Amino acid sequence: MALDKEQIARTVETRDWTLRYYEAGSGHPLVLLHGSGPGATGWSNFGGNIEALAEHFHVYAVDMPGWGESDAATVDQLDHVDAAIQFLDALDIPRAAFVGNSMGGQTSLRLATEHPGRISHLVTMGPPVGRMPSLFGAGDGPSEGLKVLIEAYRDPSPENMRRLVEIMCYDKERFATPELCEARSQAALARPEHLANYVAGLPHGTPLPRWVDPARLRDIAVPTLLIHGRDDRVVPFENSLFLLAHIPDSRLLLLNRCGHWAMIEHAEEFNRVVIDFVRGNPGDA
Repeated sequence: MALDKEQIARTVETRDWTLRYYEAGSGHPLVLLHGSGPGATGWSNFGGNIEALAEHFHVYAVDMPGWGESDAATVDQLDHVDAAIQFLDALDIPRAAFVGNSMGGQTSLRLATEHPGRISHLVTMGPPVGRMPSLFGAGDGPSEGLKVLIEAYRDPSPENMRRLVEIMCYDKERFATPELCEARSQAALARPEHLANYVAGLPHGTPLPRWVDPARLRDIAVPTLLIHGRDDRVVPFENSLFLLAHIPDSRLLLLNRCGHWAMIEHAEEFNRVVIDFVRGNPGDA
């Protein structure tokens, strides 16, 4: 039987935040971190993965500050690495595998360099590396996908959500359904303070005012799995090629017919690969 969203929803008080998260399973802790799109949550990004992963791990899918049902956050408060450490501390989790999509992947990379004792395995899906010259990306600023994402923050109408979902996925007919676009619009509009904070913070670095130091990527010692869609129009796959070249114990799965949401478009393969990777590599899993 499929997991019920409300039955696995939890709330935890950390030092600075009230955070919503979704919890299932037992065993080695596996923390799932979502991306930065309007209406993004632990559930909306990973609802199709939690049940399969929870058969092997103790899964926590977190709404980070500024998203979902967690506390609002202005750009000067955004430090998702610190929030993730507070989350681990509040739940007495000494060390966990981290799985991060996009913004969540960048958070996981930073955490691996700044708090190496708190992470056992690193899995990223389409993370931006930082403000660096791009071989394959657009030369006029944000990527095509990020421009659509920002417009959806300014006006999270179902039509703009359709444009956003279409640019996030390769298989538009399957995933950009009217039902999904309406649901994402409603989720975003339910927390107008998140929308306002994101837009107000854009000149100051929202959603990532702090980035991983590329010079420290070689210090990441945990087993690392990089997953990227070849058709990603939000974060070009060259970002994961860069990570592959710099993280010593890393491997890259590059998926054809896949956009920015590998865990949604290729859920079964994603689940299988992550399970095999975490269970099959040295660590505390």
